[in-house]
Amino acid sequence: MTVEVADVVEVLLATDEPAVVLATRRNVLGEPASRLGDLEEEVRNSTRARALIAAVYPGNVYAKWHGAHWVLADLADLGYPGEASELTGLRDRVADHWLDSRYYVEYEPRSKSDVYGREGVPLIEGRYRRCGSQQGNALRSMVRLGLADERADKLVERLLHWQWLDGGWNCDRNPSADSSSFMETLTPMRGLAAYAAWRHDETAKAAARAAAEVFLSRGLFQRRRDGQPMDPSFLKLHYPLYWHYDVLGGLVAMAELNLLGDPRCEAALDLLESNRLGDGGWAAEAKFYSTSAKAPSNTAAVDWGGTSTKRMNPWVTVQALSVLTAAGRLNP
Repeated sequence: MTVEVADVVEVLLATDEPAVVLATRRNVLGEPASRLGDLEEEVRNSTRARALIAAVYPGNVYAKWHGAHWVLADLADLGYPGEASELTGLRDRVADHWLDSRYYVEYEPRSKSDVYGREGVPLIEGRYRRCGSQQGNALRSMVRLGLADERADKLVERLLHWQWLDGGWNCDRNPSADSSSFMETLTPMRGLAAYAAWRHDETAKAAARAAAEVFLSRGLFQRRRDGQPMDPSFLKLHYPLYWHYDVLGGLVAMAELNLLGDPRCEAALDLLESNRLGDGGWAAEAKFYSTSAKAPSNTAAVDWGGTSTKRMNPWVTVQALSVLTAAGRLNP
């Protein structure tokens, strides 16, 4: 590498994005929370956070990417300060939406076509077909933002109820689908891990650890049968991930569960290191959002640095440095 880690850290610390500076100081340099309070307030008052909140769609909480569900997730990732009273209204809308009575209705369809046009959660071949990423992301946001209440307990109960025997979740209604989905398992795992730490709940901790096996048993990106990449998009780095998956997102989750020391993370860590650019950082090689009005269903209220194959993206870079530092591969 032509650029030292310390040089990249200096670049990140010099940005005008308080959230990037906060993540660098907290997750890369390891500064204690007691020294970061003022910086969290800068995140609260930042142009980015204000723009996200101002653009919240008043209708469907799941509207991409302006719905309250996604805005809370973005704010949680930014390090928005906890117990923020200005967010309780958004929290209430999101929690109540994902705990609606329809998620307590179950049925066993007589045929594949019988699942369409019906409310409730289908039980097919003994497996609940439910998009756990939705309740999981809501849970993670509520806990991370210090806004969790008794509804967090209810979200956990639903996730545990729907969890598959292999540890994850999947909403694929094809009867032959018998393995959990990476996309549907990532945020429930992270949400349960955050909840377990908050509540000191061993059941949630065990469920998160079981979910981790969905990823670890595949090296975070490899097919079991031949070790080849499961999906080319898993190898490209993105920010934000929203409900999607890539290898960096998997490593971030493993760091949260203190599992980066598992030997099955080695190939993914090697891959991440190999993606480092000449400028010392990491690029966002693809994105799941648009800033164009021509794509309103996927338009973000803010830009997250765009994509490039040659230029570092600060959001991706700070995550990569955080992971490699936690794994003991870097000493910033």
